[in-house]
Amino acid sequence: MVFVMALFSLLAWLGLTFFHGQFWIGGPWLRRGLKARRWKNGLPAVAVIVPARDEAASISACLSSLLGQDYQGRYHVFLVDDESTDGTGDIARRVPDPQGRLTVLDGKPHPAGWSGKLWAVGQGQEEALEFLPADGYILLTDADIVHKEDHVSSLVERAQSENIDMVSEMVKLNCACFWEKVFVPAFVYFFAMLYPFRRIADPQSPVAGAAGGTVLIRRKMLEMIGGIQTLRDALIDDCTLGVRVKEAGGRLYLGCSEQAWSIRTYQTLGEIWHMIARNAYVQLEFSPWNLLKALAGMVLIWFLPVRLLLFGRGKNRVVGGCAYALSCITFMPTLRWFNLSWWRVLSLPLVAAFYMMATVGSAVNHYRGKGVSWRGRSYEGAES
Repeated sequence: MVFVMALFSLLAWLGLTFFHGQFWIGGPWLRRGLKARRWKNGLPAVAVIVPARDEAASISACLSSLLGQDYQGRYHVFLVDDESTDGTGDIARRVPDPQGRLTVLDGKPHPAGWSGKLWAVGQGQEEALEFLPADGYILLTDADIVHKEDHVSSLVERAQSENIDMVSEMVKLNCACFWEKVFVPAFVYFFAMLYPFRRIADPQSPVAGAAGGTVLIRRKMLEMIGGIQTLRDALIDDCTLGVRVKEAGGRLYLGCSEQAWSIRTYQTLGEIWHMIARNAYVQLEFSPWNLLKALAGMVLIWFLPVRLLLFGRGKNRVVGGCAYALSCITFMPTLRWFNLSWWRVLSLPLVAAFYMMATVGSAVNHYRGKGVSWRGRSYEGAES
């Protein structure tokens, strides 16, 4: 019986590694940022929408990087101050803007039926559509992200040269303190496992997703799916947007960025726990059955191989060791992206246990009526 379970564990890892979109090789180690070419008909216009709620610590760096882009086409940044209480809007208005490419909007009160971020994005969308011609692009980004000066140019280059309707990139998360180095790389690793980048890019695959830190979408495609308002109650807005675009026949790209990074820090275990638990049960569609399947799957692919490697005998130890080795091999590209040492793969089962507990915590919060909490707001969204 133990050997059968060990074999199932190994087969599960073989399936993840070689058949599930080859999730471990979908990042910047394959496809780096592109440099913009001179297009015969000129570069398309780009409108950037930045929703911001209580982002005083990061908004200046974010806007400075966006206003310092080398993009040669029409370009404008719309920041929506989402009822901040820390002076985010005032700080934004003081950011140097010599070319007049920034508009700061005071967000209207948050109505029922909308998630806060999407309500802010929706208000920015109204202004952006007035600015953009029909062939323009909208760039959605967060207020804690800093961009290299050629980032927007490379995003448009990829969209134009490969005829992609929505280009999204997983920005590099802050990974400086001890707890960040232990737990943050796995966040990207598990995300790519759930949403393999290659399958997202495959028009024949039903898998769709995006990373909200950087999303460049054609105006025509956004209008085709009905605009941001069709997502208004989505709690995982980026992946929901990817699903809508793919359902409408649009082409997607998702990769890992070398040109944008988050400056939001996670100094404590509690902050990292909240980052995971905030949306974990939403990903499982608020389903106890899906939660049980997820927990069983994590035991099978993370904990059983380690147990067999340490305490098994004969062929059980060999099979368990092979499964554990596959997990280590697939995690190494993510560590390399974060510029971390290879030996950190050894702690992956313990990291997986932490994510497993945070997922259970997310479900407990839901049934206690806490919903999804962010920036002083709680949501009970009906859509995953």
